Amino acid sequence: MRLILLWILNAVALLAVAWLLPSSIHVASFASAMLAALVLGLVNAVLRPLLLLLTLPVTLLTLGLFIFVINGLMFWLAGSILEGFVVGGFWPAVLGSLLYSVVSWALSGLLLSSKH
Repeated sequence: MRLILLWILNAVALLAVAWLLPSSIHVASFASAMLAALVLGLVNAVLRPLLLLLTLPVTLLTLGLFIFVINGLMFWLAGSILEGFVVGGFWPAVLGSLLYSVVSWALSGLLLSSKH
C-alpha cells in the first residue's frame, strides 16, 4: 500500500513540476504522470547506479555536483521515452529533476511521516 501511495505522490510531484515550469516541462494527464513516475523510478533504479559508477572520477572532481547532471539526464531520458511527458531540453531537465526531488521529498515527508 505504501509503495502505491509513493507512486501517486511522485506523479503529483511531476504534475507540480509541470505547473511550476510550464514552458519547459509538459505532462499531458494524470495517467501520463503515473507512467512517467514509474519510468523515472525504473530508470533511476537501473541506469543511475551504473552511471554514478562510470562517472565517479568526474563526480569527485566536481565535489558531487556532476550528480545534478546525471539526474537531469535521467529526467530528460524519461521525457524522451514517453509521449505524454515532454522535457524541453537539458537545462530544463536539470531544473525539473531538482524541483521534482524537492517536491517529492516534501510530499513524502508531509504525508508519509512514520511514527516510530
